[in-house]
Amino acid sequence: MRRDPLGQPMFEKVLIANRGEIALRIQRACRALGIKTVAVHSTADAEAKYVKLADESVCIGPPPPQESYLNIPAIISAAEVTDSEAIHPGYGFLSENADFAERVENSGFKFIGPRAETIRLMGDKISAKQAMKRAGVPVVPGSEGAVPEEPKAIKALAAQIGYPVLIKAAGGGGGRGMRVVHTEAALINAVQMTRAEAQGAFGNPTVYMEKYLANPRHIEIQVLADEFKNAVFLGERDCSMQRRHQKIMEEGPAPGLRERLRDRIGDRCADACRKIGYRGAGTFEFLYENDEFYFIEMNTRVQVEHPVTELITGIDIVQEQLRVAAGQRLRFRQKDITYKGHAIECRINAEDPYTFVPSPGRITGWHPPGGPGIRVDSHVYQNYMVPPNYDSLIAKVIAHGDTREHALARMRTALSEMVVEGIKTNLALHQELLNDNAVIRGRTSIHYLEEKLANQKKNQ
Repeated sequence: MRRDPLGQPMFEKVLIANRGEIALRIQRACRALGIKTVAVHSTADAEAKYVKLADESVCIGPPPPQESYLNIPAIISAAEVTDSEAIHPGYGFLSENADFAERVENSGFKFIGPRAETIRLMGDKISAKQAMKRAGVPVVPGSEGAVPEEPKAIKALAAQIGYPVLIKAAGGGGGRGMRVVHTEAALINAVQMTRAEAQGAFGNPTVYMEKYLANPRHIEIQVLADEFKNAVFLGERDCSMQRRHQKIMEEGPAPGLRERLRDRIGDRCADACRKIGYRGAGTFEFLYENDEFYFIEMNTRVQVEHPVTELITGIDIVQEQLRVAAGQRLRFRQKDITYKGHAIECRINAEDPYTFVPSPGRITGWHPPGGPGIRVDSHVYQNYMVPPNYDSLIAKVIAHGDTREHALARMRTALSEMVVEGIKTNLALHQELLNDNAVIRGRTSIHYLEEKLANQKKNQ
C-alpha cells in the first residue's frame, strides 16, 4: 500500500478478475489513479486489448469459464505470483460470490467490493427482503420467507397475496428461476418446477412468492458507501427495456419520475447501506408502479450500466470503488451530488437482433461512433474474434445530452455511424427502439419489448 498525492492510502497493484469491456474499464480507472494492473485471461482471450495493455498478465486456464474465470484457486495463485494487493471482480463471474470474496480476504488480499457476509445477506433474496424491510425500504408484498412445503399452505399463501403471483428462486439471478402463476390450478406445478430449476442452476431449491405487478417499470438506485458508514446515492436509472429479464437499454434520470420521490427512496437506500454496514458500489433494484417503489434485489457490485450515472453526476464509480477498498472515506456527501442532463446506454451484443441467437466470430469491420456527448466502452477492435464461450456484449454506447430529447438525438446519430461487420449485432433493434413512439414518450414497462416483439412475430 502506498499513499496518493493527497496522502490517502492507495493500492500499488490490482488484479482484475474479469474479461471484456469491464476488464478494460477497470484497467483505465486503475491507470488514472497510478495503480499497476494484472490481467488474468483464458486462452481464448490471450490476444485481448486489455491483456496487452495490462502491466502484467497471467493465463489462468482454457476457454470454459469453470476452468478459468470461475477458477478461484487459479485467480488467487495469479494474485500471489504477481504480488497484487487487491482483486477487482468486475460484474458477472465471481463478482457476487461470497465464498470468493472470503477466499480473497483470507489469502491476504483486498476484495474490491462488499464484505463476504454482506454479499451473502443480499445474495439470498429472502434475507435481502427481510433486511430491507427492517431498514425501512419498501418491498413487493409476498411471503415472509420460503414458500411452505404443504400444497394447502402454498395455496393459502397465494390467495392471501392475490393472483397473479411470481415464484422466484431465493438464490436466483439473471432472469432465471422465475415463474408467473395466474391460477390456483397451475400453482403447485409451478412451485415444483421452479424449485427443481433453482436447485439445478443455483444449488439452492428454496423459492419464495410475491405479488406479480402487472405493468411496472424497473428503476434502480446507485449507491456508494465506505467502511466508516458514510453512504450516498447517485440518482436513479430506468432499466425497463428488457427481454427475459435481461436489460438492453438503460437511461437516467428515469423519465417522468418526480425528484421528491427519487430523493425519498434514495435516502432510504443510503440509510440501508449504513444499517447493514455496506462497503463499495452497489445498486438497489426496484419495480415501480403507481408512484410506489418495491425493492426486488440488491446487486453488490458495479453494474453494466454504471456509465449512465457517471455521465449525469461526473463521478467515476470505478475509481471510487478503488478508493473505498483502499480504506479512504467517501470524498463527498449527499448535498454535494448534483445531476446534469440525461444519459442513455445501448448494449451492443453479438447476436441476431430479433431471434437473439448469439453470433460469435471475427469482426472484419469495426467503426465505433464519436462526437460530442458520446462514450463507447468496448474491448473489441477490427479483426477481433468474439469467442463463443462468454456473454455476447461487445460494446456499450452511451449518449449524454442537456435533455432526454438531446440524448436520444445524439444516440440515433451515434448508432447510424456505428459499423460492425463479420458478425450479427442487435444494432438494428436499438435503432428501431429509438424511433418507437412509446420509447420516445419514456413510459415503457418491463413487458414492453417482449410484447412488441411478440406482436411483430404475429404480424409477419
